[in-house]
Amino acid sequence: MVGGGSAGCVAAAGFARAGASVMLLEAGPGSTAMLSDARRLPIGPSSLYVDPITTRVDGVRDVVGTRGRVLGGSGAVNGAYFVRAPLADFARWPQDRWSADVVAEGFRRIETDLDLGDRPGHGTDGPMPVSRAVVAPVAEAFRRAATAAGHRDLDDLNATDAGDGVGAVPSNVAGGRRVSAAEAFLAPVAGIVEVRGEAMVARVDVVAGRVVGVSGRDAHGEFAVGADRVILAAGTVRTAALLMHSGIGPRETLRAIGVDVVVDRPGVGVGVGDHPEVAVAYRPRRVAETWRTPLEVVLEAGLVELRCYSASFDRLIEGVPPGDPVIGVAAMVAEPLGSVVPLSADPFAAPRVDHPVADADRRALVDGVALARDLLGRPEMAEVVDHVTTAPDAPLSPGAALHTVGSARMGADDDPLAVVDSSCRVLGVSGLAVVDASMFPAVPTRGPHATVIMAAHRATEMLVAEAVRSAAVRRER
Repeated sequence: MVGGGSAGCVAAAGFARAGASVMLLEAGPGSTAMLSDARRLPIGPSSLYVDPITTRVDGVRDVVGTRGRVLGGSGAVNGAYFVRAPLADFARWPQDRWSADVVAEGFRRIETDLDLGDRPGHGTDGPMPVSRAVVAPVAEAFRRAATAAGHRDLDDLNATDAGDGVGAVPSNVAGGRRVSAAEAFLAPVAGIVEVRGEAMVARVDVVAGRVVGVSGRDAHGEFAVGADRVILAAGTVRTAALLMHSGIGPRETLRAIGVDVVVDRPGVGVGVGDHPEVAVAYRPRRVAETWRTPLEVVLEAGLVELRCYSASFDRLIEGVPPGDPVIGVAAMVAEPLGSVVPLSADPFAAPRVDHPVADADRRALVDGVALARDLLGRPEMAEVVDHVTTAPDAPLSPGAALHTVGSARMGADDDPLAVVDSSCRVLGVSGLAVVDASMFPAVPTRGPHATVIMAAHRATEMLVAEAVRSAAVRRER
């Protein structure tokens, strides 16, 4: 298992429970003991738990984004947002294995909903706890303002028919603690999964079209691990880079960095999607003191999501300069125009993410900013907001929400840009699979964390079933 983030922890646990001998290789620390405070984001300049990767927006502006690099991945360091993608999003996934009914059941099985578990479609015995609370004064005011402006007030953003509206963010939080996939899925099988932290994988080793293991480097030097199956879950950016450094990717890209071509797969690293995001800042009447998570309330409004952050980022992230709190505005029906660009033949060097923003996404952001300004100026916000500090004529300079998906997308055998099949097996390489957000065939219209865990759980079930069938065939021989 390459990568111990959300998807990697889910998959490692699934294979271990099925009786496989599992080694999980994580590039970052192998412990999340210091990361449980759900009120904070441990992603500041001195953080040991992030992977800083440059995103080039519209080809001209470089922004360094931080993704989780620790056991539990981004789910161990993010704002604990656990909103499901709407079932309509999965119409573009292969329907033989990812129909709406299958996906809905998948979401139910991964969770224990501590608030709404008795409702249809919610789980009561899954590994991941889900809860909601709105305690930040600005979040409460924002919800009232959105409702007064005519938006539906939703008590369950994860309902199968939730649709647009404002509501409390479902969070992977229990008792005030952020619960990552490392704790929820991997910890119960810790005794039967070998976890190696600070282990960076350089390449997947392939012989005669079949995976035979991986090679890399850790604190003790270079290593090689033999395996009859390799599951990639290094995150959308690193998984694509690892495939390319292993000779699996677009022929011309591999040649440009001096990597021998093992399998020419033009879809690796292209068609990458994210949610373009801008911020509307405001001056609060008082400094925030009370909040449960960084993001307690969101408004889903057509093409955009408005994120009412509970406090200014310097209150949430250690080492960040002081600033005003913001409403984040993200274009959620995003066109996947991006790419993962390896910059050299060095497999340990960080690649770059190119993130062009489509004209349609830019128009959605303009409308979203206008909506945010309107809500901030409503009477319901007057007790907490003094004035908007983002100038009305401020240029629109979108960044990326770091919801990067689709660098090794799922598709049919005859799809020239498909990298994995509907069971998440890499086309052209036996024994190799991808179970993280790299394999998403479309950009979800919500933040990806809940969908990543659901999809990894579903993919693991299929891969385990295949492994069991293969073992039975070998025994019969």
